[in-house]
Amino acid sequence: MSEVIAYLNNAKHIFGDGTEMKIGGLDLEVLKGQKIALLGPNGSGKTTLLLLLIGLLKVHGGRVELFGLKPFESFDQVKQRIGVVFQNIEAQLIAPTVLEDVSYTPRNYNLSKEEVERRVRKILVLIGIEHIENKIIHYLSGGEKKKVALAGAMVMEPSLLVLDEPFSGLDPRGVRELKALLQLFNDLYGTTVILSSHNIEVSAQFADQLYVIANGDIAIKGKPADIFKDIEALKKANLQAPGILELTYELKKQGLKVSPTASLHEAVNELLALVKK
Repeated sequence: MSEVIAYLNNAKHIFGDGTEMKIGGLDLEVLKGQKIALLGPNGSGKTTLLLLLIGLLKVHGGRVELFGLKPFESFDQVKQRIGVVFQNIEAQLIAPTVLEDVSYTPRNYNLSKEEVERRVRKILVLIGIEHIENKIIHYLSGGEKKKVALAGAMVMEPSLLVLDEPFSGLDPRGVRELKALLQLFNDLYGTTVILSSHNIEVSAQFADQLYVIANGDIAIKGKPADIFKDIEALKKANLQAPGILELTYELKKQGLKVSPTASLHEAVNELLALVKK
């Protein structure tokens, strides 16, 4: 039986001005090694959920656990096992150069100089940014900055990697590269990945399990193929379904034996199979 490393149900946070933010609805249960995508429009509660889960917001009600601990109360313990890439990359990159930034965490864990060098060299090569290690971060492109933040998050090979809107601002090539890197970490280290996004198509291509968040509630959860069977539920959550998904969904409603999918490749294969019959 797979280990549950993260759990959240009816969690609430009260901000300093008295505003309450609650993540209700269905529970979130993340198993070791899973790839999870939290889907929802801006303001739906995705970021709040992530901050509660990793212990950066205090829980004022409900249940939140990470590695069997209460993340806010046990932050010093859980932070050693997680890597985080925030949506605002600029605020996360704190050192002048790429090399200094990526080495920041291992140096603060008082690792030997040799071990810091080994870890930093390994992650720079894995991500493919060793050629910019001496560059000033300020002058890097948005995609390069995101890779540097990812290197800093993964340099200690954490059990869990959390990313807030990681595909935002990336061109198609950047999206493909990031998906490949996240899959690499999952395959190589068994890293569990939790990411938030409003992009259904990209998230469905990567994630094992999708959670749809609407108005602060986890409204739907399941495998991408199962969620795509009810496109109306996605629309109620104010999510824009990919064109291919809408097309295949409508064709199925018209009686064709086509499975709703966001994959162009799958849709083409199914339609070709129907044509050849």
